[in-house]
Amino acid sequence: MTKTHRQVWDLEAIFPGGSESERFQAFLAALEEDITQFQKDLDGKTVPKSEDELFSIVHVLVRAQEISKRVRESGAFVSCLTAQNTKDEDAKLLTGRVKQLSSSYSSVMTSIDELLLGLDENLWSTLTDLNEIKPLVFNLEERRKMAKDKLPGDKEKLIQGLSVDGYHAWGDMYNTIVGRMSIEVEEDGETKQLSVGQAANRMSSKDRETRQLMTGKWEKAWGDEAELFANTLNHLGGFRLQTYKERGWDDFLKEPLDINRMQKQTLEVMWDTIEKNKPVFTKYLRRKAEMLGLERLDWTDVGAPVTNAAEEVSYDDAADMIVDQFRSFSPKMADFAQKAFDERWIEAESRSDKRPGGFCTSFPVKEQSRIFMTYDGSASNVATLAHELGHAYHQHVMNDLPQMAQRYAMNVAETASTFAEMIVADATVKQAATHEAKVQLLDDKLNRSIAFFMNIHSRFLFETRFYEERKQGLVSVHRLNEMMLEAQKEAYCDELGSYSPHFWASKLHFHITGVPFYNFPYTFGYLFSMGIYARAEEEGAAFEERYVDLLRDTGRMQVEDLAQKHLGEDLTSPEFWQKAIDLVARDVDTFIDLTDK
Repeated sequence: MTKTHRQVWDLEAIFPGGSESERFQAFLAALEEDITQFQKDLDGKTVPKSEDELFSIVHVLVRAQEISKRVRESGAFVSCLTAQNTKDEDAKLLTGRVKQLSSSYSSVMTSIDELLLGLDENLWSTLTDLNEIKPLVFNLEERRKMAKDKLPGDKEKLIQGLSVDGYHAWGDMYNTIVGRMSIEVEEDGETKQLSVGQAANRMSSKDRETRQLMTGKWEKAWGDEAELFANTLNHLGGFRLQTYKERGWDDFLKEPLDINRMQKQTLEVMWDTIEKNKPVFTKYLRRKAEMLGLERLDWTDVGAPVTNAAEEVSYDDAADMIVDQFRSFSPKMADFAQKAFDERWIEAESRSDKRPGGFCTSFPVKEQSRIFMTYDGSASNVATLAHELGHAYHQHVMNDLPQMAQRYAMNVAETASTFAEMIVADATVKQAATHEAKVQLLDDKLNRSIAFFMNIHSRFLFETRFYEERKQGLVSVHRLNEMMLEAQKEAYCDELGSYSPHFWASKLHFHITGVPFYNFPYTFGYLFSMGIYARAEEEGAAFEERYVDLLRDTGRMQVEDLAQKHLGEDLTSPEFWQKAIDLVARDVDTFIDLTDK
């Protein structure tokens, strides 16, 4: 018998009392005190001049990692509080306090970077040869290199201090505006107010009239607030560009590429290979339009079901299916997923006042994760659930590593999540009971490919062009809409009958301050995971341990080195990307064959 799982997560196990938690207040107070004292101690420390003095650096690094865990713990908790209830005013205040703490911790790390940068080459070599430091060598060398690229420590600390109200505050403003938004609908003779998260789910309705109606309301809702959203985007973009200018960086892709530990050549080769393969995917879009009786798909039709076989999947059935499919690849991964369901690590309930979208966040002190989404029973929601569990498993296998070596980048983070999603998607297609169900499930799978190859590409094109124009001054709402449409038409090869001009406003990722260019890592992760998935199919159960070894290296290697070591692949060459795309093209061919009249 299927076990019943609650769809509301358990945050009490982290800090009891929610945004009024006394334990969390005490945790923050102790953390503030420790960071302040740590900074004072570092202010009085000089760069070691002898080998005997190096052990003080070891102590500093141990202390920094312990505090880092607590900073991440506090950040994860407030992100959960604000996501589960966008109207929680106490949570918003806590978010501001945690961001201030995070800024103070960044200043501490800047002081540590100065110490590392000040070591002469002989002492640096001695330090990195110490047993306690060897597991951190990649991360410390990375910090040292990045510190050389930045301004002197006092100026970097000034930037970090100013960023709380001059940069991150614009991201907070975006969340505040979204939190107060609602979209009015008429249902069963009464007027209802939907959160933007609930409204987003309605836009994938089986009924085209419902989709069209909701899309119109959606565009209007974001358009009504467009001036405010243009402010958040312009000012956080302006802060970034000014910071880059002061550092002498002339390429706004430098920071996102450094963060993702990848070369520009890798990024360019990936997009070039995708561009050359676009005709394969436009063929799919045309067949889908034909099946829906349309001349061309509209923006709202791209993710629409093509048959009536798109049955809803209950949350409990989705949980059982995900655990079963994970087990076919990795018993450890399956046991982990079961634990997440049983211990209520997942917030999936559909209710008002939740923020839209989904995420996974980790609590390094508790060594737990929490997953956020709004579940409505669609195949897309099942995929999201598997995707986020992939993130959580990735963190789980790294929990015993030093904190610095756990900090993997977004592109490889998306690899684990997409791999998990693929296991479930592939299995459901293969096990489909009817021809109609197989067509629908294959369509759901290809929808995700279109998202990575076309939707994400449009975001990358838009953001690249936005930053080019933002260098010259503020960019108007009219121009932002225009740029968004241009990017979407180019990315979709102008195959659609309509687009989403306010997508730049409705997509949270453009307004996140933590990571610039929150787009291309998704496509990288998708294609990289395709390569891993192909290897897993070839090697079967023997690949499980190799997969875990790859995940454990994601926080301590450049992605090009990671691929070479674990897959024997060159990411700067189109061959790897082409092989991955060929796997998706195979799905397109199957879809075309299955739907041939």
